[in-house]
Amino acid sequence: MAQAEHRFPCDTCGSDLRFDPGDDQLVCDHCGNVEPIDGTHATTGGIKELDFRTAVNDRLADEEIEETRVINCPNCGASTEFDADTHAAECPFCATPVVTDTGTHRHIKPRGLLPFELDEKTARGALTDWLGSLWFAPNGLTEYARKGRKMNGIYVPYWTFDADTKSSYRGQRGTYYYETKTVMRDGKKKKVRVRKTKWRSASGRVARFFDDVLVLASRSLPKKYTDGLEPWDLSALEPYEPAYLAGFRAEGYQVELTEGFTEARAYMDRMILRDVKYDIGGDKQRVQDVDTAISDVTFKHILLPVWLAAYKYRGQTYRFVVNGRTGRVQGERPYSAWKIAFAVIVGLIIALIAGFVIANSQ
Repeated sequence: MAQAEHRFPCDTCGSDLRFDPGDDQLVCDHCGNVEPIDGTHATTGGIKELDFRTAVNDRLADEEIEETRVINCPNCGASTEFDADTHAAECPFCATPVVTDTGTHRHIKPRGLLPFELDEKTARGALTDWLGSLWFAPNGLTEYARKGRKMNGIYVPYWTFDADTKSSYRGQRGTYYYETKTVMRDGKKKKVRVRKTKWRSASGRVARFFDDVLVLASRSLPKKYTDGLEPWDLSALEPYEPAYLAGFRAEGYQVELTEGFTEARAYMDRMILRDVKYDIGGDKQRVQDVDTAISDVTFKHILLPVWLAAYKYRGQTYRFVVNGRTGRVQGERPYSAWKIAFAVIVGLIIALIAGFVIANSQ
């Protein structure tokens, strides 16, 4: 199998082109040449879903598989694509210095992606604004982020799953009713209303079609950070075109397809349970059994744009991610011990003054 190359030389000077976020074109930083993305490598006829069972049985067509040269970080385990001329680098996910190897990653080719809309300068501004809004964040870290090295543009891998489900259920529907009882309170008889629940059996069927259930296929960042970048405008997905990767890096997926579907199925089951409870109705519901038949399961491997910063500040690594479309920021919350100590001292002084004033007023 041929190894995929995501390099695009400038027709004018031969330097590498890069994708310009927001303009859907390739630019050369060396000579200023601009070239359009022709889309000749893009999937024709829109973004094609692939059959899940065919993939699980390892029967996907050869054109759905590709190999890319990757570097595996020994610290966080990230598998990040690098070009053939790179011989040493720093992991964009955890800032660990690593020496590249010549390993390759054989994987299901992406079917779609969301191109970057925000450039590095805009993403950095969103990050510094976010850090500046945090109480007790070290000023030095904010300045370091503002003036430090550039952020890395990473395409992060995700799976999306579609499925048609039909579920039959058995349960009970609870309806509230009230009875009046006489009770003793403070030595007196009082009448109170007591709420009770009347249960009756319920059964039925619900159906739901799931479209683009999104599952993170990376383990390089805490899931709470990447979940915090949502929502993603998946309706704006573009068919996969390697030119969008020019000047950026792409992470290889670490969550395999079957594991990703297990997570997607858990989400589907939660939504089906919600549908069942709604169908049962009443004031309360008990669900005893749900039997779901799932069919027409399809999937896509997609890439979503993330600006990533991994800063080592005073011996500690801080990681931040910025949604490359919306500018939404997530990351590890930094704390300044000096700011916290100062706030505690100020709080104690205010409490002492307040206590002194109250004591004198009495």
